[in-house]
Amino acid sequence: MKTFSCQCGSTLHFANSKCVSCSLLLGFIPDDQQLSAFTKNRNGQLQSSSNGLLYRQCKNYSQYDVCNWMVPIQDSHELCVSCRLTEVIPNLSDPNNIKLWFRMEQGKRRLLYTLLKLNLPIINRTTDPISGLGFAFLQNQVEDEYGNELTVKNYVSTGHSAGLITINLDEADSASRIQMREMMEERYRTLVGHFRHESGHYFWDRLIKNSPHQDGFRALFGDERLDYANAMSQYYQDGPANNWQNVWISAYASMHPWEDWAETWAHYLHMVDTLETANDFQFSVSGNMVANPLVNTDDYSQTYTASSFTHLFNDWCRLTAVLNALNRSMGMDDAYPFVISITALDKLRFIHEIITDDNSEIGA
Repeated sequence: MKTFSCQCGSTLHFANSKCVSCSLLLGFIPDDQQLSAFTKNRNGQLQSSSNGLLYRQCKNYSQYDVCNWMVPIQDSHELCVSCRLTEVIPNLSDPNNIKLWFRMEQGKRRLLYTLLKLNLPIINRTTDPISGLGFAFLQNQVEDEYGNELTVKNYVSTGHSAGLITINLDEADSASRIQMREMMEERYRTLVGHFRHESGHYFWDRLIKNSPHQDGFRALFGDERLDYANAMSQYYQDGPANNWQNVWISAYASMHPWEDWAETWAHYLHMVDTLETANDFQFSVSGNMVANPLVNTDDYSQTYTASSFTHLFNDWCRLTAVLNALNRSMGMDDAYPFVISITALDKLRFIHEIITDDNSEIGA
């Protein structure tokens, strides 16, 4: 993700809502993919310094301060395009949930930023009840059964079903998420990682299911008609395949072709977003400048697609080697604790081609 600039010249970051230098209100304009400063005109309306147009704050910005996206003045919606996707919010009678909700929305907005950069379709379920995207942020229900001993009554599973992505609110609590990461013996578990993974399930339905790409998917990832419930039961009972490092990008990816796709999709989003960040800071490794893979282009030829992925992956290998070395110098775990096998690389390339092909159709 890139940084932005205020009209005063100060550097702005994606999550900022106020410039620390000039104190102007900030807001993200999704149509322009731009974080802009705002001033009030003589009518008291908010005018963007980046494009001169008029906006108002999303209701969740002005009322709860959990959002920093803007709504065009002519738009009748109270919520921004991001907040309209959230169909279920946490119970706000618990003050702590506002903080967790903020983290949820922040993770979701980071996902949406990358999807917008990749020109992938983002349509809410009100506009398109069949193919639309939605989010529900739900909390485990607990009950007091034995004095003060709280037990989980209904556990919320993070997942995707028919366009609705459900995220357990505990994933926004760092202590709970780390505890789950250790219990599941995972080396990498983040909130934005959950959003990226579950969006992979959504976009499998949009880009692969019943499409010309389905045969290519099955050749690489396997047949998704494999019984999912049985595969999940077997995975949690026996663990991943012994040779999973040679075939899959993560242990969890070995569970079922759908999970393989979602894990690989999430890794692709990790890659392009991190590489854009490195490029924005003019990062170079051994004299090689890291390129920005999220630059739009009109050239979607087969040659461009192949060369752009090779460049992307080479940059990724160089960058993650440095990131991991820096983390080790600080006594921290690897920032990217994965080794990409040839088979996993082919799957990443397939996703790159699918997204590029989808962009080609959009531009046609």
